[in-house]
Amino acid sequence: MKKSFKFNIFKDERKPRLMAMDFLKYIGPGLLVTVGFIDPGNWASNVSAGSNFGYALLWMVTLSTIMLIVLQHNAAHLGIVTGDCLSESATKNISPVIKNIILLTAVAASVSTALAELLGGAIALEMLFKIPIKFGTVIMLALVMWMLLTNSYKKLERWIIGFVSIIGISFIFELTLVHVDWRTAVMGWVSPTFPKNSMPIIMSVLGAVVMPHNLFLHSEVIQSRQWNLKDESVIKRQLKYEFADTLFSMIIGWAINSAMILLAASTFFTNHVQVTELNQAQEMLKPLLGGGASIIFALALLFAGISSTVTAGMAGGSIFAGIYGEPYDISDNHTKIGVYITLIFAAIIIFFIADPFSGLVYSQMLLSIQLPITIFTQIYLTSSKKVMGKFANSILDKTLLWIIGIIVTALNIALFISYF
Repeated sequence: MKKSFKFNIFKDERKPRLMAMDFLKYIGPGLLVTVGFIDPGNWASNVSAGSNFGYALLWMVTLSTIMLIVLQHNAAHLGIVTGDCLSESATKNISPVIKNIILLTAVAASVSTALAELLGGAIALEMLFKIPIKFGTVIMLALVMWMLLTNSYKKLERWIIGFVSIIGISFIFELTLVHVDWRTAVMGWVSPTFPKNSMPIIMSVLGAVVMPHNLFLHSEVIQSRQWNLKDESVIKRQLKYEFADTLFSMIIGWAINSAMILLAASTFFTNHVQVTELNQAQEMLKPLLGGGASIIFALALLFAGISSTVTAGMAGGSIFAGIYGEPYDISDNHTKIGVYITLIFAAIIIFFIADPFSGLVYSQMLLSIQLPITIFTQIYLTSSKKVMGKFANSILDKTLLWIIGIIVTALNIALFISYF
C-alpha cells in the first residue's frame, strides 16, 4: 500500500523510540504549512481587519485556526495512512471528470495563493529598496524558482523554519512598542461580531488562514517523516506525533496572525487611520513607532513572501503531479510543470493588477471560494473505508469536518449576499 516517497529524507525502517527527542524529528511539516497562513495575503487581510475594526475580528483568527487544526490533521492523516497526497488519492478514488474539476480548481487556488505571496514579497522589496513592484516580482520569481529547483526538501524546510522564527520575533518586538488593550483583545478572540461592512474582510481572513493548497501540501510533505508503516502501532504513533507537530505549528500561526491585528488595531485603529495598502502601513509606523519598527515590518514581510511562495510552488507541483497519480518530485516533469504554472501564471497576473493591496485581499477571498470543494473532497476520501481502512474518520471526526465544511460554505454565501 505504501509507495516510495520522493523526498527521501528521514526515511527509516526502524520503529521510533519512546523518547522525547523523537518528537523533534517530526517537527517541520507543520511549520512548513504554517507559513501559508502567515503569508502576505494574511498581512493584507489582518492589517485591514485591525485598522478598520480594531480588535473586533480577532475571533475570526481563533475560529479559522481551530478549523485549520482539524483540517490539517485530517489531511496529514490521509498522507500517513495511504502514502498518497490528497491530489493522488482523488485521482485514484474519484471519477476522472469530477477529479479533474476538483484538482484544476485547486491548481487555480495555488496560482491565486502564489500571486499574493509574490506580490507581498515585491511590496517588501519596494519598501526596503524602492524597487518597482513589477521588477520586484521578477526578482521574487527568480529567487523562489532557484530555491525550488536547486535545493532539497530538507534544506528548504530548514530555511522556512528560520523564516517563521524571524517573522515571529519581529512581531514580538513590534508589540513591545505599542499599547495593547488586552481586555478588549481577549474579548475579541472569543466573541464573534459582524461589524457593518466587515464581511469581505472576514472572508479574506478565513481564506488567508484556511487555505486549500495547504491541505494538499500537508498530505504530501508529512510523508517526509515515514517510518516502517507495516506495523499498525507505528502508524498510530506517527499520527500522534503529527498531531502534536500540527497543533504546535498552528498555535504559532495563530499567535503571529493575532499579533498582526493587534499591531494594526493599536496603531492605526486607535489613531483613526484607515490603511489601504501595506506600503502605507509601513510609512504610518515610522511616526508612530519609529523608523526601526517600519524596517522590521518590511523585512518580516519579505521573509513571509519568500517562504510562502516556496510552499505555494510546492503545493502547485504536488497537485499537478497528483493529476497523473504521481507524488511530488522536483526532478519529474509533471511536478516541474505544476510549479511553473503556479508561479509564472501568478507573476503574469501581477503585471495586470492596478491596486496591489486590493489584489492581496481579493486573492484571499478567491481561496475561500475554492475551499469548500477541497474540504468536501477531503471528507469524502478520509471517511472512506475503501481508502483509509480501519483508520477512516470516526463519527466524531466526520461531525467536526462536516460542521467546518458547512460553516465555510455558509460564510461564502454570506459574502455573496453582502454584495447585493
